[in-house]
Amino acid sequence: MMDKVVSHDREEETPEAKARWFQSLSLSERMELLCSFTDLILTNNPKIVEQKHAQSTSGRIRVLSKARS
Repeated sequence: MMDKVVSHDREEETPEAKARWFQSLSLSERMELLCSFTDLILTNNPKIVEQKHAQSTSGRIRVLSKARS
């Protein structure tokens, strides 16, 4: 199970720090997190599964796509 710790240190909010934290999780913890995010998204927007193409939004959220090779 994931440790539930609250931190207010900005250094722990960098993308690199978040990546290190995620990489420190076991496979089962990563899958649990994925399922939690999926449940959260589906609870808030059940029709999201009907959407075929994601669109960019303004702000800090980016839609990423796989580069074609």
